[in-house]
Amino acid sequence: MVSEAAGWYARLDQACPDRAKQIRCWLDFWESSVISGTPIAASLPNTWPTLPAGLLTDPGVVLEKLLSRFEAVEDGRSPKGAYSTPSRLVGSVLADELSSGGRSKKKEAPPTLSLSAIPPAFRDYAQRLNNEASSILGEDDYSDSSEKTSSGIPLPFADPSCGAGLVVSQLIRLHAQRIEVLSAENKCTDTLRLLEGLQLVGFSGLAVEAARRRILITLGKAGLVDLSGDSRSQMIGRAEAEMILESNVLEGDPLLGEWPWNESPKLLISRPPWIRIKDRFRGHEEGSRLRKELSSKLRNATDYDGSLRFSALRGNVNMYRLFLERSMQLVGEEGRIRMIVPDSLLRERSSAPLRKLLVESNEWFSTWSFPDPNRVFPGITQGVAVLGLTVGGKTEKMVSYGPLTANDISTEVGLSRSSPSIDLERGSWSSWTDATWAVPRMPIDSFDRKKVIEAIGRLADKPRLSEEGNWLNPDGSSVRVRVGEIDQSAWSDYIDDWSEGSSEIPFIRNAHFMVMDGEVCLHHPAFDNDVEEGAIQRSHSSWNGDSNSPSGPRIACQAILGSNNDRRLRWAVIPDGCVLSNSVNYLEFSENVIDSLVGKGGGSLVIGLEWLCKVLNSEDLEIWSRAWGANNNVNNYEIESLPFPVPEDELSFSI
Repeated sequence: MVSEAAGWYARLDQACPDRAKQIRCWLDFWESSVISGTPIAASLPNTWPTLPAGLLTDPGVVLEKLLSRFEAVEDGRSPKGAYSTPSRLVGSVLADELSSGGRSKKKEAPPTLSLSAIPPAFRDYAQRLNNEASSILGEDDYSDSSEKTSSGIPLPFADPSCGAGLVVSQLIRLHAQRIEVLSAENKCTDTLRLLEGLQLVGFSGLAVEAARRRILITLGKAGLVDLSGDSRSQMIGRAEAEMILESNVLEGDPLLGEWPWNESPKLLISRPPWIRIKDRFRGHEEGSRLRKELSSKLRNATDYDGSLRFSALRGNVNMYRLFLERSMQLVGEEGRIRMIVPDSLLRERSSAPLRKLLVESNEWFSTWSFPDPNRVFPGITQGVAVLGLTVGGKTEKMVSYGPLTANDISTEVGLSRSSPSIDLERGSWSSWTDATWAVPRMPIDSFDRKKVIEAIGRLADKPRLSEEGNWLNPDGSSVRVRVGEIDQSAWSDYIDDWSEGSSEIPFIRNAHFMVMDGEVCLHHPAFDNDVEEGAIQRSHSSWNGDSNSPSGPRIACQAILGSNNDRRLRWAVIPDGCVLSNSVNYLEFSENVIDSLVGKGGGSLVIGLEWLCKVLNSEDLEIWSRAWGANNNVNNYEIESLPFPVPEDELSFSI
């Protein structure tokens, strides 16, 4: 279905090359279909390609995709990498937020059915009954409060990166369901209150235009706005709705500009751009200049008191981090934020300052983690997280839900109660992470989860590998992690397949680190006669260029692993005279450490290194690495921060 949809967009580009026109035409067709009550496919002109089945059910998905493609090209990037945010994920976030942080019910909740007590075939029906029972709203529940709609939506409601209006369109659908039993007059009044309480900002004029039109169409489909302009009674007039949207959906830059409204939002839900500053304007003819200007403006942006606006800028800054920090400034005290971000924020070192803000200046109350995004967020390869926080206050406990799948979310109830979770208490959480507030990646199996927690508990207070003065290195010279000396792409002419009797230098890459009978070993034809002809370990295994490798044996680690492999870290001793690929990391020791290893190894450095490999390949360190790895890449800082426990057999080097 994905390839079929991609083909449709490619054919559309041929039929209508103007991407702005594509968006405006699609909105016209969508509105026409809502007014006429016919499928949108029936409204498309013959010049457009036939809409595939996978795009028939939700016109908003197509609009999101069209806008993301337009913005990518405007940015100088390829439209092929553009993707749309899943409406189901946004709907589930809204449902969860408005059930946990929503209105207090005046009436006692009606009884519900236990799903486990009825046959599976009737459970969908029972679930609908339960949803209706839990969200029932009577006419006497109508409220004219300015702080919240009768449907339970806190006001003002903000989205500083509204895109094509996805979040608010899902919000309106939920609002329409909850006010269904109100009188026509109260429906109109409550919906006007919601529209007047919106605070939406889009980066481009076309995004703002698309968001306004989409919101209007969604209101029309819900029977809350008269799209035909006939001024029918019991509905909000189109002109009135358009006038409000013109004031509350604005073009601007919330990162560098001032917030256009005086009142602080009480609820902010958004999926900001996931793009690094260095990737902005990637294909633009003036991309280098534009990136430098943008980076300088963001780093020097100040508030009214002269203080820097962004305190968590570090490394290759991704735009979503800036939106998250900016949102904490915009939302009023005790207001709530839900934001969809990459799950790398939870563990990567460069996001540590931002996590400190979340914990130490706010109440970070929950995190949803989707390590495998394929089913919940098609089109991206990185994991997804949904952050929940209350602005101001202090975090005492954060509930981390995960690993989650698409089956754990629902637009009706939010997050399934059976979703796996772990409570991160502030005290133990701080000691686990040295107050960097990283969130561990947890397995789904309860037994494995217990093993992870126990391993973290055993290792958390141990010295780190690169710390000065650890047990292996009491003189204070720290261990360093280095990258292999040969870039395979740049030096491919000097890398050959291994042939028997060759006098060339062994070239070690990640494929040569194998796990056999539970032990990590170096599976290279220069050292292992069992490597079969045609095996992958024989290809690209010989170096015939100059050797500038460090002398002596080394300890190296496979640097890039898939998450489904049996191990994340594979440590092995590399004999003297080998050349390492840059896909492999190795440890660099001081002379004092080498002397210590030689001494403890009975005069043999190799024996000392092999013993040290056993320590590094221990089960606890493997569990630790999986729990705290930011992604499938094994970063140098991750290795340097590994706990380095004193092994029980420190003085025994019998191999």
